[in-house]
Amino acid sequence: MNYAGFDLNLIVAFDALMAERHVTRAAQRVGLTQPALSAALNRLRHITGDELFIRGPKGLMPTPRAVDLAPAFRTVLATVDGALALQKEFEPGRSRQTFALALAEHPAHLLLAPLEKAARELAPGIDLRVRELRNRRDAIRMLDEGQADLAIGVSPGSESRILSRHLWNEDFVGIARKGTDISPFALSAHLFAAERHVLFSPEAEDYGLVDTALAEHGLKRRLGVTSAYMYLVPGLVAQSDMLATVLQGVVRGSGLGDQLAVFKPPLELPTISYHLLWHRRTDAHPAHRWFRDIVVGLCQGF
Repeated sequence: MNYAGFDLNLIVAFDALMAERHVTRAAQRVGLTQPALSAALNRLRHITGDELFIRGPKGLMPTPRAVDLAPAFRTVLATVDGALALQKEFEPGRSRQTFALALAEHPAHLLLAPLEKAARELAPGIDLRVRELRNRRDAIRMLDEGQADLAIGVSPGSESRILSRHLWNEDFVGIARKGTDISPFALSAHLFAAERHVLFSPEAEDYGLVDTALAEHGLKRRLGVTSAYMYLVPGLVAQSDMLATVLQGVVRGSGLGDQLAVFKPPLELPTISYHLLWHRRTDAHPAHRWFRDIVVGLCQGF
């Protein structure tokens, strides 16, 4: 038999008729007009080749064929109701879901440990997969291809399919070895530029935001070391006479704050904003919404 174009509403109408045994009451039960429900019954009669319901002294009476169909149709409706309920509810304690995150080095260092702890406490069956995030292009690709459910560490763009939420801002600070007299570096761009510096440069370039700011003053600094790893910089500075300019959260996240002297650079440097990005296709999913809320809550303290 060809069921092409079969409408689930026909089963809903049938179930209402089985319960009410009256066309008008059945129509009211499912929010249809009486003609619409009668039309649904006629379509079912045509599909099944059976009258299904006949008029009796106390209303509609189901035929043996209708009685046979009733349990199977109820199972179909229960299955659909259950599937729709899964879309509306999420039980963290029972979930066995795996979430994939694309993280830049700094957000990964700050977020991953508390996020794993929160997930373990609230949803012990959930697992995490962390992907390396180098640039915004990688983030968009991984979200598009489903390799990542969330991305943190890049700015939002204009793609309508990519949604975003601001998480936190960070300013740059200068760092030197503990005990260093930092007052000259905080007050004079000339003295600041005259020192040897460590530059974090994932692209292996000998030029960064600080160099751009110094160039506006006609100054250039000497780079003693460039590093592709952000969190190596505080340790290197703590054991040398070099300076570095890093995000303030890197000092905190490195655990080396007691070995460093921190100062405000004598330059105008931008504030860096971190955003949470996700794909529109996962926006309404209850599990993903729950996970995004966990991430946002953890980042409020950054």
